[in-house]
Amino acid sequence: LPAEVQIRSVSRPRCSLCCAGGASGWVRAGAVGGYFFGKQQGESISEKYEKFWPRKIMMLFGAPGAGKGTQGPKIVDTLAIPQLSTGDMLREAVSAGTEVGKKAEAVMKSGGLVSDEIVIGIIADRIKEPDCKSGFILDGFPRTVAQAQALDAMLAKSGEAVSLIVEFNVNPSVLEERICGRWMHKASGRSYHVKFQPPKSMKMGPDGKPVPETMKDDQTGEALYQRSDDTAEALKKRLDGYKNQTLPILDYYKEKGIVKKVDGGKKIDEVWKDVCSKLASK
Repeated sequence: LPAEVQIRSVSRPRCSLCCAGGASGWVRAGAVGGYFFGKQQGESISEKYEKFWPRKIMMLFGAPGAGKGTQGPKIVDTLAIPQLSTGDMLREAVSAGTEVGKKAEAVMKSGGLVSDEIVIGIIADRIKEPDCKSGFILDGFPRTVAQAQALDAMLAKSGEAVSLIVEFNVNPSVLEERICGRWMHKASGRSYHVKFQPPKSMKMGPDGKPVPETMKDDQTGEALYQRSDDTAEALKKRLDGYKNQTLPILDYYKEKGIVKKVDGGKKIDEVWKDVCSKLASK
């Protein structure tokens, strides 16, 4: 018999244990039965949640300087899910000597480019790790529509799909100022800016520019760095690449109704508020 029927059949006979105290005896017996039924029901809900509730599988898109580096770590902290860089995953797989990692290492040693199939295999292995149980954010992948389709096919094997893409939109005229003043923390991906979000340690030199030795991460005290392509000259090429390569991927996913736009040109706190509303809506 189902648990709830078993509990009722036990509580119906007017035995001395239940009736000696009158109504209070019935309350005690009912409380015991309710406890076990509630416990069993709670465990069942928990099991269903673990089995059926979808992971939040996310991507962040935006032109260079649009705010991915600033908002990404906040999303990681809020949702307690990792942001997975394809470069980091590739290095980890090679270092760990996994089957896919060995294939990648052989290709790289021969001077070739790692195929989409190998990259998808590395992602498939990585997202099985415990820290991805509730979800993950893909960083730097996919870069083509073909890669997006291959990723979707891999996720579909386990009944999953990309659940949310946040697209940061910023007026191109704003991007140059952001890019040229940006400093990064390599290990965490945290992003700083000499004007909009300077590190606490920053000191300015007589030329009005920050002294490089004083640019340190607020949390770890480790040195910050500037990307070699964070220049006005390189920005134009990167924006052209974003337009030609990345926008078609967004068009592909827009058909699925999972792309949410965020105005990345607002103040950092306002952008974060907008991001949070998008996280809650999917």
